[in-house]
Amino acid sequence: MQDPIVCSICKKDQTIITDVVTGEIVCGKCGLVISEKIQDTRQEWRDFMTTEEDKDRRRTGMPTSLARHDMGLYTMIGRGHKDARGQVLAASMRSTMGRLRTWDLRTQGSSNRSLRTAFDQLNILKDKLGLPDAIVEKTAYLYRKAHERGLVRGRQTSAALVAALYLACREEGTPRTLNEICKISNLKRKAISRQYRDMVIELDIRIPTVDPIKCIARIANQINLNQKIKQKAINIMNAAIKSALSAGKSPMGLAASTLYLSCLINGCNNMGQTVFAQTAGVTEVTIRNICKNLRNHLDLS
Repeated sequence: MQDPIVCSICKKDQTIITDVVTGEIVCGKCGLVISEKIQDTRQEWRDFMTTEEDKDRRRTGMPTSLARHDMGLYTMIGRGHKDARGQVLAASMRSTMGRLRTWDLRTQGSSNRSLRTAFDQLNILKDKLGLPDAIVEKTAYLYRKAHERGLVRGRQTSAALVAALYLACREEGTPRTLNEICKISNLKRKAISRQYRDMVIELDIRIPTVDPIKCIARIANQINLNQKIKQKAINIMNAAIKSALSAGKSPMGLAASTLYLSCLINGCNNMGQTVFAQTAGVTEVTIRNICKNLRNHLDLS
Protein backbone atom coordinates (compact mmCIF):
# COMPACT_ATOMS: atom_id res chain seq x y z
CA MET A 1 0.00 0.00 0.00
CA GLN A 2 1.36 3.40 -1.00
CA ASP A 3 1.94 6.09 1.59
CA PRO A 4 -0.55 9.01 1.49
CA ILE A 5 0.59 12.23 -0.15
CA VAL A 6 1.27 14.93 2.45
CA CYS A 7 1.54 18.67 1.77
CA SER A 8 5.02 19.95 2.64
CA ILE A 9 3.57 23.20 4.04
CA CYS A 10 0.36 22.15 5.80
CA LYS A 11 1.73 18.71 6.78
CA LYS A 12 -1.70 17.17 6.15
CA ASP A 13 -3.05 14.62 3.71
CA GLN A 14 -6.78 15.29 4.10
CA THR A 15 -6.66 18.44 1.97
CA ILE A 16 -5.02 16.89 -1.11
CA ILE A 17 -7.02 17.34 -4.36
CA THR A 18 -6.27 15.41 -7.57
CA ASP A 19 -7.26 17.14 -10.81
CA VAL A 20 -7.21 14.54 -13.59
CA VAL A 21 -8.02 17.14 -16.27
CA THR A 22 -4.91 19.28 -15.75
CA GLY A 23 -2.81 16.42 -14.37
CA GLU A 24 -2.03 18.18 -11.07
CA ILE A 25 -2.09 17.24 -7.39
CA VAL A 26 -2.91 20.35 -5.34
CA CYS A 27 -3.26 21.09 -1.65
CA GLY A 28 -6.80 22.35 -1.05
CA LYS A 29 -5.78 24.49 1.92
CA CYS A 30 -2.68 26.43 0.83
CA GLY A 31 -2.83 25.86 -2.96
CA LEU A 32 0.59 24.23 -3.26
CA VAL A 33 1.02 22.21 -6.47
CA ILE A 34 2.59 18.98 -5.28
CA SER A 35 2.79 17.30 -8.68
CA GLU A 36 1.89 18.50 -12.16
CA LYS A 37 2.49 15.36 -14.25
CA ILE A 38 0.29 12.57 -12.98
CA GLN A 39 -0.74 9.62 -15.09
CA ASP A 40 -4.39 9.22 -15.90
CA THR A 41 -5.28 5.55 -15.35
CA ARG A 42 -8.93 5.85 -16.29
CA GLN A 43 -10.38 4.17 -19.36
CA GLU A 44 -9.68 6.28 -22.45
CA TRP A 45 -12.71 7.01 -24.60
CA ARG A 46 -12.29 9.03 -27.75
CA ASP A 47 -15.10 10.38 -29.90
CA PHE A 48 -14.28 11.45 -33.46
CA MET A 49 -17.85 11.74 -34.71
CA THR A 50 -19.30 15.09 -35.80
CA THR A 51 -23.02 14.59 -35.33
CA GLU A 52 -24.85 14.02 -32.07
CA GLU A 53 -26.62 10.85 -33.17
CA ASP A 54 -23.29 9.23 -34.14
CA LYS A 55 -21.66 9.76 -30.74
CA ASP A 56 -21.88 6.23 -29.42
CA ARG A 57 -18.45 6.28 -27.65
CA ARG A 58 -17.41 2.91 -29.07
CA ARG A 59 -14.04 4.16 -30.37
CA THR A 60 -11.15 3.87 -27.89
CA GLY A 61 -7.42 4.36 -28.16
CA MET A 62 -5.37 6.67 -30.34
CA PRO A 63 -6.74 8.08 -33.62
CA THR A 64 -5.61 6.76 -36.98
CA SER A 65 -2.57 8.30 -38.62
CA LEU A 66 -0.94 7.97 -42.04
CA ALA A 67 2.48 8.33 -40.40
CA ARG A 68 2.19 4.83 -38.92
CA HIS A 69 2.91 1.78 -41.03
CA ASP A 70 -0.44 0.25 -40.06
CA MET A 71 -2.31 3.60 -39.84
CA GLY A 72 -2.89 2.95 -36.13
CA LEU A 73 -5.13 -0.05 -36.88
CA TYR A 74 -2.73 -2.77 -35.74
CA THR A 75 -4.43 -5.96 -34.55
CA MET A 76 -3.02 -9.08 -32.97
CA ILE A 77 -4.27 -12.44 -31.79
CA GLY A 78 -4.19 -12.61 -28.01
CA ARG A 79 -2.56 -15.33 -25.92
CA GLY A 80 -5.58 -16.13 -23.80
CA HIS A 81 -6.74 -19.72 -23.23
CA LYS A 82 -10.48 -19.00 -23.07
CA ASP A 83 -13.05 -18.26 -25.74
CA ALA A 84 -15.72 -15.52 -25.79
CA ARG A 85 -18.00 -17.56 -23.51
CA GLY A 86 -15.27 -18.02 -20.91
CA GLN A 87 -14.72 -21.70 -21.62
CA VAL A 88 -11.18 -23.10 -21.69
CA LEU A 89 -9.89 -23.95 -25.16
CA ALA A 90 -8.84 -27.45 -26.01
CA ALA A 91 -5.17 -28.27 -26.50
CA SER A 92 -5.57 -28.72 -30.26
CA MET A 93 -7.32 -25.35 -30.58
CA ARG A 94 -4.59 -23.62 -28.53
CA SER A 95 -1.97 -25.10 -30.85
CA THR A 96 -3.92 -23.88 -33.89
CA MET A 97 -4.26 -20.37 -32.46
CA GLY A 98 -0.52 -20.33 -31.72
CA ARG A 99 0.29 -21.13 -35.35
CA LEU A 100 -2.19 -18.50 -36.57
CA ARG A 101 -0.62 -15.94 -34.23
CA THR A 102 2.85 -16.68 -35.60
CA TRP A 103 1.81 -16.40 -39.24
CA ASP A 104 -0.19 -13.25 -38.52
CA LEU A 105 2.89 -11.55 -37.11
CA ARG A 106 5.02 -12.74 -40.02
CA THR A 107 2.64 -11.51 -42.71
CA GLN A 108 2.23 -8.11 -41.06
CA GLY A 109 5.97 -7.69 -40.71
CA SER A 110 6.76 -8.66 -44.31
CA SER A 111 4.08 -6.48 -45.91
CA ASN A 112 4.78 -3.34 -43.87
CA ARG A 113 8.54 -3.60 -43.45
CA SER A 114 9.29 -0.84 -45.98
CA LEU A 115 6.69 1.52 -44.52
CA ARG A 116 7.83 0.76 -40.99
CA THR A 117 11.44 1.67 -41.84
CA ALA A 118 10.43 4.85 -43.67
CA PHE A 119 8.12 6.15 -40.95
CA ASP A 120 10.65 5.41 -38.22
CA GLN A 121 13.04 7.71 -40.10
CA LEU A 122 10.22 10.25 -40.48
CA ASN A 123 9.81 10.45 -36.71
CA ILE A 124 13.53 11.12 -36.35
CA LEU A 125 13.41 13.90 -38.96
CA LYS A 126 10.34 15.36 -37.26
CA ASP A 127 12.29 15.83 -34.03
CA LYS A 128 15.39 17.20 -35.76
CA LEU A 129 13.53 19.74 -37.92
CA GLY A 130 10.78 20.58 -35.43
CA LEU A 131 8.01 19.84 -37.94
CA PRO A 132 4.30 20.10 -37.09
CA ASP A 133 1.96 17.13 -37.35
CA ALA A 134 0.38 18.50 -40.53
CA ILE A 135 3.72 18.27 -42.37
CA VAL A 136 4.31 14.75 -41.05
CA GLU A 137 0.88 13.56 -42.20
CA LYS A 138 1.37 15.19 -45.62
CA THR A 139 4.78 13.54 -45.97
CA ALA A 140 3.34 10.13 -45.10
CA TYR A 141 0.54 10.62 -47.64
CA LEU A 142 2.97 11.54 -50.44
CA TYR A 143 5.29 8.65 -49.59
CA ARG A 144 2.39 6.20 -49.68
CA LYS A 145 1.32 7.54 -53.09
CA ALA A 146 4.86 7.19 -54.41
CA HIS A 147 5.06 3.68 -52.94
CA GLU A 148 1.83 2.68 -54.72
CA ARG A 149 3.11 4.08 -58.05
CA GLY A 150 6.36 2.12 -57.73
CA LEU A 151 8.56 5.23 -57.46
CA VAL A 152 10.33 3.86 -54.39
CA ARG A 153 11.18 0.49 -55.92
CA GLY A 154 14.90 0.17 -56.53
CA ARG A 155 15.57 3.52 -54.85
CA GLN A 156 16.98 4.41 -51.49
CA THR A 157 14.14 4.52 -48.94
CA SER A 158 15.61 7.45 -47.03
CA ALA A 159 16.03 9.51 -50.22
CA ALA A 160 12.41 8.93 -51.23
CA LEU A 161 11.20 9.86 -47.75
CA VAL A 162 13.27 13.05 -47.59
CA ALA A 163 12.04 14.02 -51.07
CA ALA A 164 8.45 13.56 -49.89
CA LEU A 165 9.25 15.64 -46.81
CA TYR A 166 10.66 18.49 -48.88
CA LEU A 167 7.65 18.28 -51.21
CA ALA A 168 5.28 18.47 -48.23
CA CYS A 169 7.12 21.53 -46.89
CA ARG A 170 6.80 23.22 -50.28
CA GLU A 171 3.09 22.44 -50.52
CA GLU A 172 2.32 23.61 -46.98
CA GLY A 173 4.43 26.76 -47.31
CA THR A 174 6.91 25.83 -44.57
CA PRO A 175 10.27 27.58 -45.17
CA ARG A 176 12.71 24.67 -45.25
CA THR A 177 15.51 24.69 -47.81
CA LEU A 178 16.72 21.59 -49.62
CA ASN A 179 20.27 22.13 -48.37
CA GLU A 180 19.07 22.21 -44.78
CA ILE A 181 17.09 19.00 -45.15
CA CYS A 182 20.04 17.30 -46.91
CA LYS A 183 22.39 18.32 -44.13
CA ILE A 184 20.14 17.03 -41.35
CA SER A 185 19.22 13.80 -43.16
CA ASN A 186 22.90 13.20 -44.12
CA LEU A 187 22.02 12.51 -47.76
CA LYS A 188 23.36 13.85 -51.04
CA ARG A 189 21.43 16.63 -52.73
CA LYS A 190 21.60 14.89 -56.12
CA ALA A 191 19.73 11.77 -54.92
CA ILE A 192 16.99 13.79 -53.23
CA SER A 193 16.60 16.14 -56.21
CA ARG A 194 16.16 13.24 -58.64
CA GLN A 195 13.53 11.61 -56.44
CA TYR A 196 11.80 14.97 -55.92
CA ARG A 197 11.51 15.59 -59.67
CA ASP A 198 10.11 12.11 -60.26
CA MET A 199 7.44 12.61 -57.58
CA VAL A 200 6.39 15.99 -58.95
CA ILE A 201 6.06 14.63 -62.49
CA GLU A 202 4.48 11.25 -61.74
CA LEU A 203 2.08 12.47 -59.07
CA ASP A 204 1.19 15.59 -61.10
CA ILE A 205 1.74 18.02 -58.22
CA ARG A 206 1.78 21.79 -58.69
CA ILE A 207 4.26 23.36 -56.33
CA PRO A 208 3.28 26.81 -54.97
CA THR A 209 5.90 29.51 -54.71
CA VAL A 210 7.56 30.04 -51.36
CA ASP A 211 6.32 33.05 -49.41
CA PRO A 212 9.40 35.25 -48.79
CA ILE A 213 7.68 36.89 -45.80
CA LYS A 214 7.89 33.60 -43.91
CA CYS A 215 11.56 33.36 -44.86
CA ILE A 216 12.14 36.78 -43.28
CA ALA A 217 10.66 35.62 -39.98
CA ARG A 218 12.68 32.42 -40.02
CA ILE A 219 16.04 34.09 -40.72
CA ALA A 220 15.35 36.91 -38.24
CA ASN A 221 14.53 34.45 -35.47
CA GLN A 222 17.74 32.52 -36.05
CA ILE A 223 19.86 35.68 -35.89
CA ASN A 224 17.80 37.15 -32.99
CA LEU A 225 16.83 40.41 -34.70
CA ASN A 226 14.33 42.74 -33.07
CA GLN A 227 10.81 43.44 -34.28
CA LYS A 228 11.69 46.86 -35.71
CA ILE A 229 14.21 45.38 -38.14
CA LYS A 230 11.80 42.60 -39.15
CA GLN A 231 8.98 45.06 -39.82
CA LYS A 232 11.21 47.27 -41.99
CA ALA A 233 12.35 44.20 -43.94
CA ILE A 234 8.72 43.19 -44.49
CA ASN A 235 7.93 46.67 -45.83
CA ILE A 236 10.86 46.45 -48.24
CA MET A 237 9.74 42.98 -49.32
CA ASN A 238 6.17 44.16 -49.98
CA ALA A 239 7.51 47.02 -52.09
CA ALA A 240 9.74 44.61 -54.03
CA ILE A 241 6.82 42.24 -54.69
CA LYS A 242 4.61 45.14 -55.79
CA SER A 243 7.31 46.35 -58.18
CA ALA A 244 7.87 42.79 -59.54
CA LEU A 245 11.51 42.91 -58.39
CA SER A 246 11.10 39.58 -56.60
CA ALA A 247 10.39 37.66 -59.81
CA GLY A 248 13.03 35.01 -60.45
CA LYS A 249 14.82 35.65 -57.17
CA SER A 250 15.53 33.05 -54.50
CA PRO A 251 13.08 33.57 -51.60
CA MET A 252 15.76 32.92 -48.98
CA GLY A 253 18.25 35.19 -50.75
CA LEU A 254 15.63 37.92 -51.12
CA ALA A 255 14.67 37.63 -47.44
CA ALA A 256 18.31 37.78 -46.32
CA SER A 257 18.92 40.85 -48.51
CA THR A 258 15.93 42.75 -47.16
CA LEU A 259 16.99 41.97 -43.59
CA TYR A 260 20.52 43.17 -44.34
CA LEU A 261 19.19 46.42 -45.80
CA SER A 262 16.87 46.83 -42.82
CA CYS A 263 19.82 46.49 -40.45
CA LEU A 264 21.73 49.18 -42.34
CA ILE A 265 18.74 51.53 -42.31
CA ASN A 266 18.19 51.07 -38.57
CA GLY A 267 21.86 51.63 -37.74
CA CYS A 268 22.71 48.00 -36.90
CA ASN A 269 26.09 47.78 -38.66
CA ASN A 270 27.67 45.07 -36.52
CA MET A 271 26.36 42.23 -38.70
CA GLY A 272 27.94 41.63 -42.10
CA GLN A 273 26.65 39.91 -45.19
CA THR A 274 28.39 36.68 -44.21
CA VAL A 275 26.04 36.09 -41.28
CA PHE A 276 22.94 36.53 -43.42
CA ALA A 277 24.37 34.45 -46.26
CA GLN A 278 25.24 31.51 -44.00
CA THR A 279 21.87 31.62 -42.24
CA ALA A 280 19.90 31.75 -45.51
CA GLY A 281 22.07 29.18 -47.27
CA VAL A 282 23.06 31.52 -50.13
CA THR A 283 26.27 33.23 -51.20
CA GLU A 284 27.36 36.76 -50.37
CA VAL A 285 27.38 37.59 -54.09
CA THR A 286 23.64 36.84 -54.22
CA ILE A 287 22.96 39.23 -51.34
CA ARG A 288 25.10 41.98 -52.89
CA ASN A 289 23.40 41.70 -56.28
CA ILE A 290 19.89 41.72 -54.80
CA CYS A 291 20.73 44.66 -52.51
CA LYS A 292 22.10 46.62 -55.46
CA ASN A 293 18.95 45.94 -57.46
CA LEU A 294 16.69 46.99 -54.60
CA ARG A 295 18.64 50.20 -53.96
CA ASN A 296 18.39 51.20 -57.65
CA HIS A 297 14.64 50.69 -57.98
CA LEU A 298 13.17 51.33 -54.50
CA ASP A 299 13.09 54.24 -52.12
CA LEU A 300 14.57 52.72 -48.96
CA SER A 301 14.43 55.83 -46.79
